[in-house]
Amino acid sequence: MGRVVLVTGAARHLGGRFVRRVQREPGVERVVAVDAVEPAHSLGAAEFVRADIRRPAIARVLAEHEVDTVVHLDVTGTALGAGGRTTVKETNVIGTMQLLGACQKSPRIGRLVVKSSTNVYGSAPRDPAVFTETTPAKALPSGGFAKDAVEVEGYVRGFARRRPDVAVCVLRFANILGPRIDSPLTEYLSLPVLPTVLGYDPRLQFVHEDDVVEVLRLVAQEPRRGTVDTGTFNVAGEGVLLLSQCARRLGRPTVPVLLPAVTWVGSALRTVGLTDFAPEQIRLLTHGRVVSTARLREVLDFRPRYSTAEAFADFAASRGPGPLPPERLAGAVDRLAERLVPAGGPRATTLHDGG
Repeated sequence: MGRVVLVTGAARHLGGRFVRRVQREPGVERVVAVDAVEPAHSLGAAEFVRADIRRPAIARVLAEHEVDTVVHLDVTGTALGAGGRTTVKETNVIGTMQLLGACQKSPRIGRLVVKSSTNVYGSAPRDPAVFTETTPAKALPSGGFAKDAVEVEGYVRGFARRRPDVAVCVLRFANILGPRIDSPLTEYLSLPVLPTVLGYDPRLQFVHEDDVVEVLRLVAQEPRRGTVDTGTFNVAGEGVLLLSQCARRLGRPTVPVLLPAVTWVGSALRTVGLTDFAPEQIRLLTHGRVVSTARLREVLDFRPRYSTAEAFADFAASRGPGPLPPERLAGAVDRLAERLVPAGGPRATTLHDGG
């Protein structure tokens, strides 16, 4: 008999994509898709079970379907439907506790994959240039999704100690981008004008949704020869982008704000429902964050197909040109240079976004 894979968070975009992908894997007999709400997208041949992972009933789902592989994707920073921040936190933390408790009682479970985030490292002024999986955070996240991710990983480590027979893999994803990704960061980047912190230009990393689905597929299957499928791995596209480069490539103007006033700006944005400008988000857009993916390449033998810049380019194309598209800005500078440089004088070079 083939493997039976249970996937949480199936009603979300990434969850649905992974459900459709993993059922095509050799050796997978059945896929059980779980969420508290009905998905609006197709799940292919997967069996959908409407269940709230915050409830003990999730243990019955594991037993009835004889699940041996669990891929926990219902760890996220945004609500689905009418839920608010309280619902998100309960699903992330309490839901993970209930799911792990159910897995611990199940003798069939042999593989657990958990979606986490590089948010666990936080963002602080004295951070190292690059975080590895073993680098401790200078300042632990104090709230929001970042704190949820820290708590989730703590519960997963406890589970791994109690069930050493289970292959446990935690994937710490950088900010996920793609044409259909909805997150606090994509909402911020979609604003017509981007508020930034005066005097700071943070380094950012992104991972494309296609690479997210592919690495999940890889770690949910039997490991290839010479590789393992356990441990914690940073997942991000190669390279970095500065926030100023992101703004130019989106064609969106920026409004630098003094750091003490940023919290007020974030509160105003949340009030009008534009974006979740939480404290951890503000710290990211102040100090940035860069992680090493050497372990991902060396241990899992996985290299994201999209670099950070390519993932961002695909996201930017889905949003359409902003009020200051790079080509329009370059043309305006050229026209201005022609007016300022005397006839026969040296020509100004064309301005392009070299970042």
